[in-house]
Amino acid sequence: MLTAHDLELRAGARTLLEHTSFRVAPGDRVGLVGRNGAGKTTLTKVLAGQANPEAGQVTRSGEVGYLPQDPRTGDLTVLARDRILSARGLDTIVRDLRKAEAQMGDEDEERREKAMRRYTRLDHEFQAQGGYAAESEAASIASALALTERLLDQPLQTLSGGQRRRVELSRILFSGAQTLLLDEPTNHLDADSIGWLRDYLRAYKGGLIIISHDVEMLDTVVTRVFHLDANRAELDQYNMGWKTYLQQRETDERRRKRERQNAEKKASALFGQADKMRAKATKATAAQNMAKRAERLLAGLETERQQDRVAKLRFPKPSPCGRTPLMAEGLSRSYGSLEIFTDVDLAIDRGSRVVVLGLNGAGKTTLLRILAGVDDPDTGEVQPGHGLKLGYYAQEHENLDMDRSVLDNMKSAAPDLGETETRKVLGSFLFSGEDVLKPTRVLSGGEKTRLSLALLVVSSANVLLLDEPTNNLDPASREEILGALRGYEGAVVLVTHDEGAVSALEPERVLMLPDGVEDHWNPDYLDLVTLA
Repeated sequence: MLTAHDLELRAGARTLLEHTSFRVAPGDRVGLVGRNGAGKTTLTKVLAGQANPEAGQVTRSGEVGYLPQDPRTGDLTVLARDRILSARGLDTIVRDLRKAEAQMGDEDEERREKAMRRYTRLDHEFQAQGGYAAESEAASIASALALTERLLDQPLQTLSGGQRRRVELSRILFSGAQTLLLDEPTNHLDADSIGWLRDYLRAYKGGLIIISHDVEMLDTVVTRVFHLDANRAELDQYNMGWKTYLQQRETDERRRKRERQNAEKKASALFGQADKMRAKATKATAAQNMAKRAERLLAGLETERQQDRVAKLRFPKPSPCGRTPLMAEGLSRSYGSLEIFTDVDLAIDRGSRVVVLGLNGAGKTTLLRILAGVDDPDTGEVQPGHGLKLGYYAQEHENLDMDRSVLDNMKSAAPDLGETETRKVLGSFLFSGEDVLKPTRVLSGGEKTRLSLALLVVSSANVLLLDEPTNNLDPASREEILGALRGYEGAVVLVTHDEGAVSALEPERVLMLPDGVEDHWNPDYLDLVTLA
């Protein structure tokens, strides 16, 4: 069970939440919603014990499993399988078992017998902790999240960002935690994995808080809704499912508006009457009392919810360039003996639109990193054409300097832009006042996405490389991106699981990885987008 008492959260000088209390009991499945930057990620970090509240306290009964938006693991040399097993402390025993098993083949009899005794002892310890059944359970969860046996036997450093995130999700689900805090768990999942996760969470017996922009996930899973209102710094709690919540919220808004209109009408009449009575000395006290009554009437009203602000996004007017600003020939990339893709050719003409498809791990992100000049290919080369100006959106936000402020990141991307104009652009992306001075590392996933997109807007790029640009965004912000894609005049190379993003792009060509096969786009490929 998770209990929050009188919480207060701040981001710099801005109050995100104040005087808030709630409890999440076993069987509660809570959908935490609100616009990007409202404080959802900050709240889950506090609930997980990874950050401290400004005031109030959190009480946790039992283990809490927390999946952040941007999970990071310290040791990337660890095998994916061992990372999952570490959730129950079984990874060390498994590694020692492997080591002892290898030593059992030693030519020296004494070392061989010593290894056999050690293996027997470790095996008993492993079984006592339910090891073999647990190992099977971990493999089952991983398989449902599209992590094959081959991937589980690889070091984390050889996996794509999406694969590492699925390893972390598998680890959290395998942990046996009594409470789960999941921040955008469907990011990087294919359609089958998302369907499995919905069923898993719907049957989960512990407490759950989930942040998700997947409406079907919320509709299927949640039994309660917490709406974090960025304008009022309040958490509205609804003990109902998703569809009922949407209806109730709309009803509440109509009621608030009606009550405010009635109260304002009555208060206006009282103020008017009080003004008339003040002219007579004998009625001055009565006039004062009438005015106070009007003030109390207005003070007792619930605050009318303001419309959430949405970042206004328009991709840049592309700089002039030649007919083919970006080319690549014979690109290949491997991790050790594992071949990711080989012999990929690509020609990006001015204004062309290309979508890259392939299963998770096929090398989509790796290809974009190579095209952006972040990584080098094992073979082949990228050839910039006349006037090429690249804009790269990285799904893991590697293009941002996490130790610098929001403002400093923007100044680095557009050094010729004046301070006033820089702040104006940031303001259109909902970074205003002291928000621009915040270190980038404290931003939520949605805020990092907005900042990354702001960097593109000032880039005047004529070729955009976009890697999952709609991840972590609320529906209104996602629609802004889709609208910007439709209106952009430059060339785009897009990697996404979002069918809406592909439809907005209206691609001319598709590149299939890992084989590097290129084809003209046709609507039949749309069925592969969510599967890839």
